[in-house]
Amino acid sequence: DAVDNGAKIINMSFGKSYSPNKEVVDAAVKYAESKGVLIIHAAGNDAKDIDIEPNYPTSLYSFQEAPLDHFLTIGASTIKKDSLTASFSNFGKKGVDIFAPGFEIYNSVPQSEYKNLQGTSMAAPMVAGVAAMLKSYFPSLSMSEIKSIILSSGTTYKGNFLNLSATGKVVNVYNAVKSCQKLEATKN
Repeated sequence: DAVDNGAKIINMSFGKSYSPNKEVVDAAVKYAESKGVLIIHAAGNDAKDIDIEPNYPTSLYSFQEAPLDHFLTIGASTIKKDSLTASFSNFGKKGVDIFAPGFEIYNSVPQSEYKNLQGTSMAAPMVAGVAAMLKSYFPSLSMSEIKSIILSSGTTYKGNFLNLSATGKVVNVYNAVKSCQKLEATKN
């Protein structure tokens, strides 16, 4: 429904180590992919390597040669440079694309209250928000271009963090905006 109602970005703050009704979910993901919709998926909160123990849905199934073009999997980071990966966050050199803040995120909860929450379900909406902001300010860019910019413009951290995702980066909205400005200037 989201795709047919005009969504350009879908946040999926859910996942499991198994895939009930896999065919239905796969068909929905493929449909969104065919329409150029960017899917942002939370990596999961089991502190596991999802290259070895998958978290579904995923952008890369065993029958595929390459990941989906419009799918990002997001791990959770902290603000602590000495322990940048949130202790609960799933990771994976192939399965996780990039990290985003997902620890101690001040958020609204039922009954008009607020509290700090954590999880990759907090990190994924951070990236969905970045993608939405970029698309609104740079409407001529495709969602595939925006995905590439989000991945390439992140902040790189050295050490073991480089091995925990495909990029070894944390999303950086400032760098992403600068990259969009450069790309848009080359198009005009």
